[in-house]
Amino acid sequence: MKNRAGLLILGVLLLTGIFAASLLGQNSKITVMNPRGIKPPIRRIPMASRPKTLDGKTIYIVDTKYPRTREFVEELFQVLKEKYPMTNWVFKDKYGGYMDDDPALWAEIKATGHGMIMAVGH
Repeated sequence: MKNRAGLLILGVLLLTGIFAASLLGQNSKITVMNPRGIKPPIRRIPMASRPKTLDGKTIYIVDTKYPRTREFVEELFQVLKEKYPMTNWVFKDKYGGYMDDDPALWAEIKATGHGMIMAVGH
């Protein structure tokens, strides 16, 4: 629907420009405004610093239940447990989907975890 409205606006502006150019002569110029506007700047948040080792740390692997990613997340959990046996790996399902908040899980991770890997799909 937005694309159709954008095309309609662009078409009206183009026809207006053609009409104005024919009235004013071929060498005249018109100003066309961008209907999309100006997007706000992106707020950058720096990444957390890396720990020197994962030994003794608790790392959460969180599944957001994105379609067909469960098998991958479970395999990732098993591989990391084998590769880093001195690390406590915790597998959790997030409430709802990716965009849904899960305050209880975030509080648990902040209280007992040292890091998190979140599976968000492809």
